[in-house]
Amino acid sequence: MNYSLYQLCWIFVVYSLLGWCAGVIVNAVQKRKFVNTGFMSLVFCPSYGLGAVLYTVFLVELRENWIFLFIAGAVMGAVQCILTGVVLQRIFHRRWWDYSKKRFQFDGYLHIGHLIAFGVSAFFIFWIGNPLIFRVLSWMPRFIGHIFLLGILAFMGIDGIVSGVAVLQLKIRLRHMEQFSESMQKVTNELGNALTLRIQRRMLRAYPNLEPEKLREAEQSREKALVFAQGCCFYKLVWLFLIGAFLGDIVETLFCFFTDGVWMSRSSVVYGPFSFVWGIACALLTGLLYKYKDKNDRYMFLAGTVLGGTYEYICSVFTEIVFGTVFWDYSDIPFNLGGRINLLYCFFWGIAAVVWFKGIYPKLSALIEKIPKRTGIFLTWLCIGFMLVNAALSGLALSRYDERQREGLVRQEEMGPLDRFLDTHFPDERMERIYPNAKTVNEEAHN
Repeated sequence: MNYSLYQLCWIFVVYSLLGWCAGVIVNAVQKRKFVNTGFMSLVFCPSYGLGAVLYTVFLVELRENWIFLFIAGAVMGAVQCILTGVVLQRIFHRRWWDYSKKRFQFDGYLHIGHLIAFGVSAFFIFWIGNPLIFRVLSWMPRFIGHIFLLGILAFMGIDGIVSGVAVLQLKIRLRHMEQFSESMQKVTNELGNALTLRIQRRMLRAYPNLEPEKLREAEQSREKALVFAQGCCFYKLVWLFLIGAFLGDIVETLFCFFTDGVWMSRSSVVYGPFSFVWGIACALLTGLLYKYKDKNDRYMFLAGTVLGGTYEYICSVFTEIVFGTVFWDYSDIPFNLGGRINLLYCFFWGIAAVVWFKGIYPKLSALIEKIPKRTGIFLTWLCIGFMLVNAALSGLALSRYDERQREGLVRQEEMGPLDRFLDTHFPDERMERIYPNAKTVNEEAHN
């Protein structure tokens, strides 16, 4: 099912409101008092709205399959919650929330109750919330809906900017102020007090872990890394993405050769043997499971199976939506889910997680940390630039390839310079060699 931008924006707004209400109610029950737990001052919590949009876009095909809908909703919600917590912790070097004292918790970011809530939310969104929203939108005149929507989004944007300024200022106040002149300190403090002091007080009430004394202790306890990409940091994850993308492409190519007897490109981009599906998986799974890398093999296998299967399913939906192309189809393999994933390959993800953390990762991590720091930083950003250009060019080439399949031949004089460049350097023969399993959505439906 395809959704319009208008519908998705309303989904974002409505569930941002409902999420804020749910958070306030839960805290009122637990703390016996009203606490605005949202990032913003208005009655909206955008993270819930974003989660609802992601559910709506990526999980619609699971609407009738209750078991997989619950599992996928729980996993997607958990990943979003963890990533949000990690980002906030990177900014403040302090957790905004901590559930480490709860039973069945994951690194303090969430516990089993959250997983159940995320799974149940997926049911609510598809069976109650979205149908009700779409029915109300069908009754509301379109121009009135646009006016209300633009007004709400405008207020949310302004509130988000002001709240963001308050958060950044709260962090800046923790730094050594001697680097500023006395007059600049005075101006900054006066402006901050006038605009953001109330917001900062609200955030400190909602999240006690952000108390300035605790934040200052966390800032002072940080040690400057002596080696390149120490621990599980940004630079380490970038290199794991690059190495994982390369190794994943090689492994898949060899697998296809030994099973089907043919050499087949498994690359995600037009330049180089890089499979982004494997690269992102290596970086994402490492970031999520790094602190649990010493767990037993059964734990890693189960985590890899569930997370890997969910991740592959989302990748399949994403590429179909963005590029209008299906890059793999498992419809002929038993125990598949919409041809996007199958049980056997989910087990492969579990095995890969065990092999990765128990055998490959420790050796790769040690090798990466041996790179000289300045050289490593330079090479990292050089590779990031190359991959961004490579990915952008691959997306344009795929989009143009899809247009050619739909429209057929077009005379040169009727094409723009970009189309001529893409047709010259990335003709159908080359695209079919790079992406041998790619099928346009229309072509797949026809077959």
